[in-house]
Amino acid sequence: MTRKIRFYDTTLRDGEQTIGVNFDTEEKVAIAQALEDYGIDAIESGFPAASKKDFNAVVQISRAIKKATVVPLARMVRRDIDAAIESTEDAAHRAIHVFIATSPIHRDTKLHMSREEIIEKIKADITYVKQSVDEIIFSPEDATRTEPDFLVEAIQAAIDAGATTINIPDTVGYDTPDEFGAIFDNLRANIKNYDNYGWSTHTHNDLGMANANALAGIAHGATEIQGTINGMGERAGNVDIIEAAVALKVRHDKFQVETNINLKKSKQLAKFIEKLSHMRIAANKAITGSNAFAHESGIHQDGYLKNPATYEILSPDMVGATATLPLGKLSGSHAVAVKLSQLGYEVTKQDMAAIFPEFKKIAEQTSIVGDDQLETMMTTITEKQVVSH
Repeated sequence: MTRKIRFYDTTLRDGEQTIGVNFDTEEKVAIAQALEDYGIDAIESGFPAASKKDFNAVVQISRAIKKATVVPLARMVRRDIDAAIESTEDAAHRAIHVFIATSPIHRDTKLHMSREEIIEKIKADITYVKQSVDEIIFSPEDATRTEPDFLVEAIQAAIDAGATTINIPDTVGYDTPDEFGAIFDNLRANIKNYDNYGWSTHTHNDLGMANANALAGIAHGATEIQGTINGMGERAGNVDIIEAAVALKVRHDKFQVETNINLKKSKQLAKFIEKLSHMRIAANKAITGSNAFAHESGIHQDGYLKNPATYEILSPDMVGATATLPLGKLSGSHAVAVKLSQLGYEVTKQDMAAIFPEFKKIAEQTSIVGDDQLETMMTTITEKQVVSH
């Protein structure tokens, strides 16, 4: 049976914590609108208690967004919670996201709180939020390094106090996919009325497993993925929402889920965030990198030209991208002939027997052979009366 999976974007909060990134209010509103247009279900609008500027940005986002849920983040500190509630009073749809660390290392060295004190804090502060806002997201920070029994206890306390969605953060990107999936299995087995609540993943990429962990969460019962565009975020970043959404679509056979994401706008959104964040997208980045749908090897080019599915598991058009066949020293004669045809040259297999060795000479001296170089090559060859233009 097909399930509906939500996407929760935190580019404006966790993403802005990327070193060197600083969006102004106008940019934040524009990003929020682009996220809503992309089909994001919930937008984490920021940390309004941080400053007057951050508070005002959340206010402006709340007024601009009409379909997505606007979600400010707050520590379990009354000043934070009050700022989160006040800043979203004009939102068409809102939720408040509150968090407190639950792992031993955070309890002992950061919070200096006992298990019992944390449970009481969860109960008191979620009860406080519930007086003003119905939809409450609770995150036990560093959940993946929290004792399983205490994680269940903390989450059950949050639910009993009024939380409607539970987010499981792999705060330091520590878990492997099997371990992350097992957390949801354990929660399903021990949380009362598990299916009555939303269950979200929040995965970091410190060990390069953010997307694998997010997908493992979905496979084991999560109903939402939290992430950022282009994988922005603290340290090595968060799961890239575009990558996760495309994976769920391409591997529908495995996950059997649907989303509200408009995948055709993926490339456009990625480039927009790249521009405003001043963070270059790596050429070899999945889905949105400039090399993601490029084929240079002769074997790959030949297969692609015969049937794109030989080397592409999704159509570039699906995500608003285009395929390219850059010509280099590894390219084969098939790709060179196709490119020459696109440039207006009519060449036969017999012609290519003379053309291809000349192409290889050029390709050995450069990284990519451009159109101008091909034109010059063909002019020289034509003058030798090998082929006609």
